[in-house]
Amino acid sequence: MASGLHESSFANPVVRWIDQRMPIFTMIQKEYGTFPTPRNFNYFWNFGALAMINLVIMIATGVFLAMNYAAHTSLAFESVERIMRDVNYGWLIRYVHMNGASMFFIVVYIHIWRGLYYGSYKAPRELLWMLGVVIFILMMATAFMGYVLPWGQMSFWGATVITNLFSAIPLVGDSIVTLLWGGFSVDNPTLNRFFSLHYLLPFVIVGVVFLHVAALHITGSNNPLGIDPKGPQDTVPFHPYYTAKDSVGMIVYFIVFAFLVFFVPNYLGHPDNYIPANPLSTPAHIVPEWYFLPFYAILRAVPNKLGGVLMMFGAIAILFVLPWLDRSPVRSMRFRPIAKWLMLLWSANFLVLMWAGGRPAEGTYVLIARLCTAYYFAYFLVILPLLSKVERPLPLPESISRAVLRGGGPLRGAAAAKPMEKA
Repeated sequence: MASGLHESSFANPVVRWIDQRMPIFTMIQKEYGTFPTPRNFNYFWNFGALAMINLVIMIATGVFLAMNYAAHTSLAFESVERIMRDVNYGWLIRYVHMNGASMFFIVVYIHIWRGLYYGSYKAPRELLWMLGVVIFILMMATAFMGYVLPWGQMSFWGATVITNLFSAIPLVGDSIVTLLWGGFSVDNPTLNRFFSLHYLLPFVIVGVVFLHVAALHITGSNNPLGIDPKGPQDTVPFHPYYTAKDSVGMIVYFIVFAFLVFFVPNYLGHPDNYIPANPLSTPAHIVPEWYFLPFYAILRAVPNKLGGVLMMFGAIAILFVLPWLDRSPVRSMRFRPIAKWLMLLWSANFLVLMWAGGRPAEGTYVLIARLCTAYYFAYFLVILPLLSKVERPLPLPESISRAVLRGGGPLRGAAAAKPMEKA
């Protein structure tokens, strides 16, 4: 073999020729073929792969939509209608992109929930978790800017309300709002800025996803038991075991996706967005897309504007420090009997916040939002740190393989008497 060439094991001469000069196939085989993964993954571990597939779909459909979209206030609404009516399969591409945003957030919310329940934010995966939170923030920014682009009534007024929130920041707030608007109101410069950033940010997300996956392949995957593999008997190669399992999840995902696109494409949207934007007519009830509603409820639960903005952004920022708030040596909630139920209560609380965010900001709805906001922050700032000190977890299994063979629960008898393994 010539000097400088990589030693490739692939039989196909074309693949081997490329791999010898740029060992990309060897890397793929190592990271996605023979990569050892815990043998006890459940279907919650499908959602990371589904999120990556969803990201590819959003970028592909977004590129095609951008070819026919006009980023001008007098043309934007009509260009979207033209895509729906005159562009070949434009209706399909737009509905896939529009519902793809909802599917993306559904998948990512479940992915985050899995990380919270099974303790995937704990050492040594703190940076992996924090990169995931960065991806979530970039997703929210991208989705918000994309929602403005159709230039319907809810798009325009949603942009007006949300961008105005930055004016609550002392000293620099008004300057930030002017920078976002590109002027003194939401107008054509705003639409151009949002279109440019909406097109750019998905590629930034791809870069952060690459770092996220790289960090995952260094620390290894967590698993439902929250214990580290102790040898080859606790792991299986990623392929074919989890490629087959991910394929099953992908089929279910595409069935749900297709149902939304072909049967109820506007179910998760707002009818007011099919009315052209009118700065002189304010909608009776301004609401963002459903995936922003929990944080919108937190914003409205605080009577002070600056306080509401700080609480809304703090609801996301608190996830960055979660690995240091929860100091329990046990990762998985399956072995934390008190924390498990309080975590499930927090999950229900999050759904109630989502519901309250879509209701008018008055009467009982505000009271419910305030109570749920209090529990949202109390769970992270009070409950988890306290439980880390007082809760007595169940004994952990000796190994993944032993637990799998015994049904996945904690071992009994002599094994239960051994000290808990540190997370």
